[in-house]
Amino acid sequence: MSVSEAKRVALLARPGEARERLRVALHEAGAEIVLEDDPNALDAEALGNSAPQVVLVALEPAIEDSLERFDSVLHDPAVAVIFDEAELAARRQGWDAQRWARHLAAKLHGHRDVLPPGREEDVGLQLEPGLPVTPAQLHEGDNVSDYLASVAGMALELPSDDFAYTGSFQARETDEQVIDADAWLRSASAPAETPSAPPLPETPSAVPPPLPPAAPAASGFDLSRLELEPLEGGGLASARIQGAVLVFAGIGGPDAVRKLLADLPTGFPKPVMVHLRLDGGRYDNLVRQMERVSHMPVLLAEAGKNADAGHVYVLPGDVVPFVDAGAVGFRPGAVIHTVIPQLPPTDSAVLLLSGSDTALVDAAAALGSEGALVMGQSQEGCYDPAAPKALAALGADLGSPAQIAQRLTDRWF
Repeated sequence: MSVSEAKRVALLARPGEARERLRVALHEAGAEIVLEDDPNALDAEALGNSAPQVVLVALEPAIEDSLERFDSVLHDPAVAVIFDEAELAARRQGWDAQRWARHLAAKLHGHRDVLPPGREEDVGLQLEPGLPVTPAQLHEGDNVSDYLASVAGMALELPSDDFAYTGSFQARETDEQVIDADAWLRSASAPAETPSAPPLPETPSAVPPPLPPAAPAASGFDLSRLELEPLEGGGLASARIQGAVLVFAGIGGPDAVRKLLADLPTGFPKPVMVHLRLDGGRYDNLVRQMERVSHMPVLLAEAGKNADAGHVYVLPGDVVPFVDAGAVGFRPGAVIHTVIPQLPPTDSAVLLLSGSDTALVDAAAALGSEGALVMGQSQEGCYDPAAPKALAALGADLGSPAQIAQRLTDRWF
C-alpha cells in the first residue's frame, strides 16, 4: 500500500501494554501514525494540528475526563473515532490480536475483507472421471463404538442456555383471582335486592331526621363516578410513554451512534434505546462514551424498569425491551428481534446503522409500512452497510447520523 493511501491516525493511550499492541495493529493495518500520546498530558491543539483522519482511543477510566478537551476533534464529522478497551487490548494476543487487526484494517480502509490470508487462492473443483466417493466409502473401516465412546465424555461439557430443554413442561395453574371485566359490568348493571333494615328502637324523646328524597332508578351501571387514581410523577399520561426509538448497530456502529445522539435535542419526547453488541461486554463504558456527547441522560437498561421519555438506554446483552399496551419497559432476555413488531408504529422508529444484523430488515420494513419511521445509515462513512442497503431495497430512506437525527426531531419534537 502506498503512503498516499495510508490513513492518518492519532493514537490516544496511556503508556503500557495496550498502547504497544495498538501501535503494532496500526502498523499491520497500513496506517500512518501522525500522533501517539497520553491524553492526560496531550495538549488539545496538538491533536487538531496533527490533522488525523482517524482517532484510536484506548479507553479506560483514568482518561475519560481528559477526553472532553478533545471534543472539537472527536465531534468532527470528517474524523472517524474508534474506541477500544485498554484492558482488552492489553490481553489480546495470538489469533484474537490478528483478528482484531484485520477488522481494524477494514475499518480504516473502508472495506469488509476481514478473512485471514490464503482464502484468495483458487481452490476450484477439477473435473475427474468416475463417480464421486460415497459417504460409506469415506468411513469404510470406522467403528461407530469408538465414536460413541469419544463423545460420551463430552456430553456433559456441552454449553446450555435459557432455551435448553431440561424436563417436561408443567401446565400453568389458572389464577382464580383474575376478574372478567365484562361479566363484572353485567352483574353490576343488574338490579340488586336491597335487604330490609332492622327496626329502630322507639325513643319517645328523639325525632328521627327526615329521609333524603329517593334517587331515580339507574338503568345501568353509572361509569361517570369512576375516577383514575393519579400516579406519582404527573399521572397516568406521563407514566406510560407511547412508543420508542430503537437503534441497532454493530461493527463501526459506536461512532455512528455517537453522532446520532449528539444531534438529538434535550427533552426529546421518546426513549431512545441503543442495541450494540460489544466483544468485551463493557456496556458501562459505552454508557460513559455516549454521555459525553448526548444532550439527554444516558443509562444502562435494567430489567424490571420502565423507559422514560427524553432518556437514552444502552441495552446490555441480557436485557431486552418489551411493549405492554404501548408502554415500553425492560425485561431479561437475549432475543431482541421479536420486539420490533410489538412497537406502536405511528409512535416509534427503527434505525439500522453500520453493522446491524440483516435479520432485522424484514421486521423493520414491515413496521415502516404501518407508519413507523424506519431509516438506515447511508453508505458514506458506514463501515458495514449490508443491513442499511437491504433496508433501502425495500423502500426505506438512508441518511447520515445527523440527517437521521433531524428526521426524528422533525417528527416528534
